[in-house]
This record gives sequence, structure tokens and C-alpha cells, in this order.
Amino acid sequence: QVQLVESGGGLVQTGGSLRLSCATSGHTVSFYKMGWYRQAPGKGLELVAELQGGVASNYADAVQGRFFVSGEHAKNTVILQMNSLKPEDTAVYYCWAYSDRDGRAYWGQGTQVTVSS
Repeated sequence: QVQLVESGGGLVQTGGSLRLSCATSGHTVSFYKMGWYRQAPGKGLELVAELQGGVASNYADAVQGRFFVSGEHAKNTVILQMNSLKPEDTAVYYCWAYSDRDGRAYWGQGTQVTVSS
């Protein structure tokens, strides 16, 4: 069974930094894509950043230049370095992975990030 486990969320002041990590298990080949989504209170799910083949390929406009995604393609891990955090970055952040072998998407359980003003 494929599992994605996030870590690193928490409470930080405006302007601070946090680093989210996602480790996976149960998938024997590298995921085609991995990344991070977030859901703020009362809002829908939003793509934050993603890797394709282990290379950063897409960032949301709202985080461009502040957030940086990286990972080890062979190990199916992904990291989100979040700098210059703003209160509007407050959300539950979900690790996400897509396998082109079976066409399935997999999700972590989510980790809360709260930025205080």
C-alpha cells in the first residue's frame, strides 16, 4: 500500500520560514510527478509547487520566489522550503504524487501551517 507522510508544519510568524518534507513508501518505481497542494480555510484545493521527474516544474503565482520545491526522484521524496511566509499562506498542506504507471494520484494526510501576523 502506498503511503505519503508529511512532516514539518507548525506555527510561524510573518516573514518566517518552514520546511515541509514528504516521505513515501510502498511504491516500487519513481513517481512521474510529486508536489504540494494546500487548502486554506473556506477555500478550495490549490497547487503550490510540483516536481516532474525530480525537477521543479510549476509554482503557484502566489508563492513564486518565496517557496522552493526539491526532492530525490529515485527515493520518491519531496521537500517544500517556504520563506517569507505570509498570513495568507495559512493552510493545510498536502503532499501529492502521481504515478504514470497506473494513472493514480496519491495523497498524504496533510500538515497544518499557520502564519501569524
